[in-house]
Amino acid sequence: MKQNSRPINVGIGDLLSFKWPITAISSITHRVAGVVLFIGVAFMLYALDLSLSSEQEFIALKEMMVSPLGKMITWGLLSALGYHFVAGIKHLLMDMGVGETLEGAQFAAKTTLFFSAVLIALAAIWVI
Repeated sequence: MKQNSRPINVGIGDLLSFKWPITAISSITHRVAGVVLFIGVAFMLYALDLSLSSEQEFIALKEMMVSPLGKMITWGLLSALGYHFVAGIKHLLMDMGVGETLEGAQFAAKTTLFFSAVLIALAAIWVI
């Protein structure tokens, strides 16, 4: 009888030691960015509500936005938006048949990560 050497349970250690392909990293981070944006909509709607409530609430919101935590949240949401945008364009191009080979998908994933890094750096400069 052949012994099955596959793991029965996959733990965190197994996931951390696994060599993820660049295409998987790009896909997973695209999904994570979408979740961050979905949750971030609640923060932005709350900020919009505060800004439109009264002049005092608007001033309080401005003070929150210039605090280190406010800048970090703003940068995080802009970073997620930038990455999700670039990865979305990559998916649209792939839907049109561009980069459907393994090499093309790897190049598209690397390009997505590069342009996203540029946008994230620009967002950091803008927020600071």
